[in-house]
Amino acid sequence: MLIRGTRCISSDAERISRLLSQSCLWMTVFWGTATWADHWPRWRGPEGTGVCRETGVPWKWSKQENVLWTVEIPAWGNSTPVIWADRIFLTAHNDQNELLLLCLNKTDGRTLWSRKVGNGEAPREAPRGSQKFHALNNLASPSPATDGRFVAAHFGNGDLAVFDLEGNLQWKRNLQTDYGPYSIWWGHANTPVIVGDLLISICIQDSLADIRETPSLSYVVAHDLRTGRPVWFTERMTGAEKEHGDAYTTPLVREADGRVEVIVMGAEQLDAYDAATGQQVWVLPGLAGNRVITGPTLQDDVVYSTIGMRGPVFAARIGGSGTLPRERIRWEYASNTPDSPSPVVCNGLLFIAADNGVAQCLDIENGAMCWRERLGREFKASPITAEGRVYFLDTSGRCTVVEAAREYRPVAVNDIPDRMLASPAVSDGKIFLRGRERLYCIGVTSSP
Repeated sequence: MLIRGTRCISSDAERISRLLSQSCLWMTVFWGTATWADHWPRWRGPEGTGVCRETGVPWKWSKQENVLWTVEIPAWGNSTPVIWADRIFLTAHNDQNELLLLCLNKTDGRTLWSRKVGNGEAPREAPRGSQKFHALNNLASPSPATDGRFVAAHFGNGDLAVFDLEGNLQWKRNLQTDYGPYSIWWGHANTPVIVGDLLISICIQDSLADIRETPSLSYVVAHDLRTGRPVWFTERMTGAEKEHGDAYTTPLVREADGRVEVIVMGAEQLDAYDAATGQQVWVLPGLAGNRVITGPTLQDDVVYSTIGMRGPVFAARIGGSGTLPRERIRWEYASNTPDSPSPVVCNGLLFIAADNGVAQCLDIENGAMCWRERLGREFKASPITAEGRVYFLDTSGRCTVVEAAREYRPVAVNDIPDRMLASPAVSDGKIFLRGRERLYCIGVTSSP
């Protein structure tokens, strides 16, 4: 075992381990069938990479054209909608300081149910200052996750709850109560992932090790999705200091070497954990930089991510076990890189969106820039790709669609005036855009 602090904390561990050993087959079946046409079950889609494999996805719309429906959302948040069959799930933090999980009908946007998960208080030990959430961040920044049986919601105050698809609460707990107060600087915003019968959450934060004897823990933790009982808990103490220890990323999940790996980026390292046991499988250390918002993406055995706050974008070949050598980093690219949006891969190219509105296309083999264009005023949403096109959504509601090509080839510029920080979701040939106050369904058939 490569990391201290891993411990099984539930009698369910053996059962979960057996189930996880079968999940490689489950993942292959799920990702290789027509379920793509119905589901966007987690942050950045079925693979967590922003890649949509559907056909018939719209590329042109406006406030009057190809908006199938739009509905008011009773509260705001930056979480991406997740979708299973005919149901849309999203979290929100309303003006009454309530934390909500909403379920909407995909056909017309009407609310099927709304559940209060908790209150908006976010207690946190804050020796470096008072409790503070960034102006663009509230407690509803983490996205929900679903597997078609259950839907999980996590909030920035530590509340973690699982419901069935009819809105019946299965269990609820609070991660700050269980594992200590959050010490992350700008408000906890990590999104959990569902792997088989496990709900896996991460916390990557300032350890406070320079100012107190007992540090704040960073960790990866797994709960039984059905019951909420903890299954395993693994400390993730990297030695990163102060804000360098913070990360707001979401794990990737992949099958490799007969196991399911949960890949985590942040606090100056990239590493992977065995989903069944919580043991660290491999680690790529020494990624020195500030806090990380930009989440990693993955194609084959290469991870693409950003080192710290607007640090270099890099490509690293992963896999194996133990400490990976620095030579696993194939290339780095340091010009005008993202702070918030995650990258996306299509047609052998990596597309990145800097927060200042500039998009770039890089060759995935060597990191060479193919083109650079100013496409928006400000980007916070992560780009997605569908049918050989890349969708860049800026904060004003302008979405620029370009061909996934080595030359800059714009397809359309679409405007729906609204404040948009959440990343797009796609299901059944439709795009779902979350604004500050409304949710929009974009389709190929125009409807006022």
